[in-house]
Amino acid sequence: MTLLGAVARPRFLVSVWPWRALAYTATTAVASGLLWLVLAGPLLPLALAVEALAARRTGYLLVAAGLGLVGVGALALAGPRLAVAVAGAERWRLRLAGEVADAERLRLAGEVATPARRRGGLYTDPATWRAVAYLLVLGLVVPLWLGVLALVGLLVVSTPIAVYHRVVAVYSWGDTAGRAALGLVLVPVLLYLAAGFGGAHAALARLLLCPEPDPAAAELVEVARSRARLADAFDAERIRIERDLHDVAQQRLVSLTVQLGLARLDLPADSPAAATVTAAHEQAKTLIVDLRDLVRGISPRTLRELGLRAAIEEVAAGSSVRVSVDADPARFPPGVERVAFAAVSEALANAVKHAAATRATVAVRRSGDRLTVEVRDDGHGGADPARGSGLTGLADRAAAAGGRLLLSSPAGGPTILRVELPCAS
Repeated sequence: MTLLGAVARPRFLVSVWPWRALAYTATTAVASGLLWLVLAGPLLPLALAVEALAARRTGYLLVAAGLGLVGVGALALAGPRLAVAVAGAERWRLRLAGEVADAERLRLAGEVATPARRRGGLYTDPATWRAVAYLLVLGLVVPLWLGVLALVGLLVVSTPIAVYHRVVAVYSWGDTAGRAALGLVLVPVLLYLAAGFGGAHAALARLLLCPEPDPAAAELVEVARSRARLADAFDAERIRIERDLHDVAQQRLVSLTVQLGLARLDLPADSPAAATVTAAHEQAKTLIVDLRDLVRGISPRTLRELGLRAAIEEVAAGSSVRVSVDADPARFPPGVERVAFAAVSEALANAVKHAAATRATVAVRRSGDRLTVEVRDDGHGGADPARGSGLTGLADRAAAAGGRLLLSSPAGGPTILRVELPCAS
């Protein structure tokens, strides 16, 4: 939603947009005033030259020409640099009007519109001259619509004063009520004018200062978003499979085990059928254990219900190597916890299967808006993502979550796997 689009909404006056319009208008007035203050230096020689030529003082012709050249030179040197600086401030200020751009023109932290990549030098880059055009708009056009708003605002402010004057002077109450009603009517008019003029100005500023990204960049952003959506869909499917196995298959298997146990009790111990039922009973109990481990590996319920630290401690307790855990007990976004847990599980499994490790340490720490997961083992090292799909798939999951995977595993060890994930609340 933009400021210009909010004006057409029926609930505009009871939303936050009138306040944003006033804030954008006020900061626009400050920006325009500061611009004229900065340009006073280069413009003063030009003004003196024009005044000397208008007065037809031939004796001051050389002085006027010299002053004009000084002013033009100052504008040529300072104008583009000033325009680029103003453009940077204006892109930040566009947040007030909702005129933030999409895709590559968004900073994920603050949704601040960003410029296109610079092409060429300062004076050959088209973005510089678009910024210069906006500087002219800010200096020449903005004072006009600010003047209209100032007149309406003056009328709104002066109406209560006129009402007070008429009441004290014992003028007619009908005339006084009419002026008071006029003042109340002009307040929403002022808000709509501020939003309309400010929204149009912001749309023009976005058009000049925030050009559309190139198609390749937009396509790359869409690919990244689709990869994140696929990762989320994959995690949702894993959770569904885990629930089906736990709530349906595992419960039926438990029921079958109980029935086999009851049948075993009813058969004579020395009969051939008893030996067969006993073997089936033992296989069913083993299958329950295997199914429970499979369910835990697909989507650990401990992770969903108790958090990352509890799930890591559970995996560490079931590992055949000694694992020390130093993890932050806080909860994190579900997607971040799933990737972090997968990293720990994969690292500990590799330490047992491939590195012949005897000890491992797991550290999970949050620093600012980043969650760092580090797993270190004392195995013989030599881990290579190219030789297996586990680490490659883990790196893909970390990248889909906006993070990265780092691996250090020299021959002879130790192996250090580090995953950094964004976890802004």
